[in-house]
Amino acid sequence: MSIRPHPAHHGHPHPHNGSHGTRPGDAIHHATPDWWLMLRKFVRHGTSIASVAPSSRFLARMICQGIDYHNAKCIVELGAGTGPITKELLRRVQPHTKLVIVELDPDFCKRLRAKFPSADIVEGDAAHMDKLLHERGIDMVDHVISGLPLPSFPAPLRDSILASAARSLAPDGTFRQLTNMPYVYWKLYRRYFSDVRFKLVPLNLPPAGVYVCKGYRAVQQAIAQPGAAAE
Repeated sequence: MSIRPHPAHHGHPHPHNGSHGTRPGDAIHHATPDWWLMLRKFVRHGTSIASVAPSSRFLARMICQGIDYHNAKCIVELGAGTGPITKELLRRVQPHTKLVIVELDPDFCKRLRAKFPSADIVEGDAAHMDKLLHERGIDMVDHVISGLPLPSFPAPLRDSILASAARSLAPDGTFRQLTNMPYVYWKLYRRYFSDVRFKLVPLNLPPAGVYVCKGYRAVQQAIAQPGAAAE
């Protein structure tokens, strides 16, 4: 669950994965509990952070459910934060699947690289996801998993992130968005996608859930939808 602005490969290390050797201060940085790092970021940056605490294992499991991991060639995570969903994805993906973790915040990237040294951690902007993937020779993605607080972003930025993801998403692919406000933003995501389904995670504290979206609409189409002016 990432910060923005200042906003995720399994198996063999990628030349762009940023998994550098241990540097002075990394051990001290990693000693800070994940919840404390998230809390500090939330206090400092407010709604540009998706949550005051990392996602629970229940939420991480739910957002990763329903994916055909045996046939998936590429999965991207946006806004990984301290990595609870990254951990679940790495547990599930197959060796042939490319898993790319995109996170803009440098402190979160350090934490992710320390915890998942073989993963492809990209310190970059989710609004340029398609360009980041192109640099890795990836033109199509099967699933995009987002921990970004998209409803809190200005509409042009949200449009850019979703459009960038849609340009790389396979025709039958899914865009999966976690939320800590169940059902509230269903209409918002319905503006961008023709098929939106919600999965409640009552065991998360507070109760949370996952939007599973398909069939991206162009921005002009999204704006034309009834009620598009209201959040």
